[in-house]
Amino acid sequence: MSGAPSLAACLHSLRAVVFDTDGVITDSARMHAAAWKGAFDPCLAAVGGQRPFDPVDDYLRHVDGLSRQDGAAAFLRARGLDLPLGTPDDAPGTDTVGAVAARKDALFTASLRTDAVTTWPGTVRLLGVLRDQGVPCAAVSASRHATELLSAADVLGLFQAVVDGNEARRMDLPGKPDPALFVEAARRLGVPARDTAVVEDALAGVEAGRRGGFGLVVGVDRTAGPYRATALRRRGADVVVTDPGELLTSGEGG
Repeated sequence: MSGAPSLAACLHSLRAVVFDTDGVITDSARMHAAAWKGAFDPCLAAVGGQRPFDPVDDYLRHVDGLSRQDGAAAFLRARGLDLPLGTPDDAPGTDTVGAVAARKDALFTASLRTDAVTTWPGTVRLLGVLRDQGVPCAAVSASRHATELLSAADVLGLFQAVVDGNEARRMDLPGKPDPALFVEAARRLGVPARDTAVVEDALAGVEAGRRGGFGLVVGVDRTAGPYRATALRRRGADVVVTDPGELLTSGEGG
């Protein structure tokens, strides 16, 4: 018979783990991507000659892991659309970067009322083992909805700290690839970055983990494709897995 699950060797010397939320803990990246498509496509249609926003490729390349404002600016810039910056308080629309970001948020908020929030089972298994072994964990997200998502998915109690978009705005923390969100999460856990692992699926997040001097940066590639895994390693991932559950062993062999 297999033994109880235990942590993979790469985690043995670490004292805390910080997890990204969307795409790592919750299966909510698809909801964000759909909301971005609803926000960007009217802008693209208005200028003509532009292909629609791709909820897989464009999402991963341009907005994954970024704040709403930064993600909107990055994608529009990549498509050559020079909209005024506006402010984060702009009403939803298509005339400023802030308005596009606000439209995305309105669409995502609406989807939360109709779509169930699910978790990735492998991540939940890993969190359970970390809890049993007394390893504190934090969740991080650029989204201001992260705490709501974790609560709706019934996993909020597995984390000793959450640093979401609301906290980032309150504390004026820069977004990924700056490591400020991860550093703040480690600070709240009371563990130095060098003794903390980061588990992240976004390229900007992996880069943030590397720039923050974290002891281990785990890249999560749910596409299972060679391009994404290579890109994660180039940004600084020490280990790339298709699911965080791969960081568990069967416990056989001592």
